[in-house]
Amino acid sequence: MAGAEGSAGRQSELEPVVSLVDVLEEDEELENEACAVLGGSDSEKCSYSQGSVKRQALYACSTCTPEGKEPAGICLACSYECHGSHKLFELYTKRNFRCDCGNSKFKNLECKLFPDKAKVNSGNKYNDNFFGLYCICKRPYPDPEDEIPDEMIQCVVCEDWFHGRHLGASPPESGDFQEMVCQACMKRCSFLWAYAARLAVTKISAEDDGLVLNVDGKGDQEVIKTENGDHQDSILKEDVPERGKDAIKDIKAEQTSEPCTSSSSESDLQTAFKNQSLNTESQSGCKFQELKAKQFIKKDTATYWPLNWRSKLCTCKDCMKMYGDLDVLFLTDEYDTVLAYENKGRIDQASDRRDPLMDTLNSMNRVQQVELICEYNDLKTELKDYLKRFADEGTVVKREDIQQFFEEFQSKKRRRVDGMQYYCS
Repeated sequence: MAGAEGSAGRQSELEPVVSLVDVLEEDEELENEACAVLGGSDSEKCSYSQGSVKRQALYACSTCTPEGKEPAGICLACSYECHGSHKLFELYTKRNFRCDCGNSKFKNLECKLFPDKAKVNSGNKYNDNFFGLYCICKRPYPDPEDEIPDEMIQCVVCEDWFHGRHLGASPPESGDFQEMVCQACMKRCSFLWAYAARLAVTKISAEDDGLVLNVDGKGDQEVIKTENGDHQDSILKEDVPERGKDAIKDIKAEQTSEPCTSSSSESDLQTAFKNQSLNTESQSGCKFQELKAKQFIKKDTATYWPLNWRSKLCTCKDCMKMYGDLDVLFLTDEYDTVLAYENKGRIDQASDRRDPLMDTLNSMNRVQQVELICEYNDLKTELKDYLKRFADEGTVVKREDIQQFFEEFQSKKRRRVDGMQYYCS
């Protein structure tokens, strides 16, 4: 008996102790994440009547529009009401999209929420995501054949999702970036390279040794090594304005007058040059032309951008026309960002949401709290097993499914209570 008690004691020491408060906080965090993505979308009304919604949560139905058919996207409400038992691909959010549910792309389905739709939405844009394929490798996510753990990052321009290892430049290890622009979009929107030299979250590596890079189309820049082994960019005189030359001279003079305490002298040089360039930027002309006249590098890689970088883009008449021609005017819209959408969802949900379970728990004595914890654990375990079936089948959980679960749960609880035997001495 003592041995059994000792074994049980040792086992309890190995098992992590989690309080109900910890569980509630974890659930609240998951709920906040869901609110961030779904909170800005209506779960009961089809979004079609709103036209091309600036940003909303979208889904693609593999059951109704499989690969080989025309791609189509459906709103959050239609994913619940019209495609609840279908296999869906979650597309996260997309910009300027109008719900397709029940239009001509759906041969045997009529939208239950808004059946009077046009045959097609000509303003919608589609990609391979609508068939559950992502990145330049055109693979599903999660990919059962891919054993390499890798995060997926969405390009802010094309809105496709990419493996970090397929972007040409690894994401900053610190994760200190807000948005990413993929290689293809950087090539199409080459004006961004002028801004990237001053704003992007860059990562310099030894792999750049001897790489010849194009500088503003005027010449080449070769990354070389100095005598002490540090990296340094050779500067082409015809590519650097007089003011930039003076800034570089001042920076180099400071570096030679003090002992170097870091092996990243090139990084320090570039950072200082960026700051000098931004501080001396023209106050009256086009910011893009000002940056374009300075030295910058073009690479076949993705770029990573910090918070509020879009506010630094020039909005003069010529630049706005350029954005329009490239179909990227949304880059000048602060409410276009996923972060703005998520924050709106959090704020909307926070104003309507209270935590009744936490309020109830605080009003109970210790015995009642223990009983509630036991009931909560039973509910959580059974609900998790119940929902897992839907996840395995790739179907959406409908309101009727949840109602059925709680009816069955209450029935089991009554049977357990009725079957109890009570003794008194």
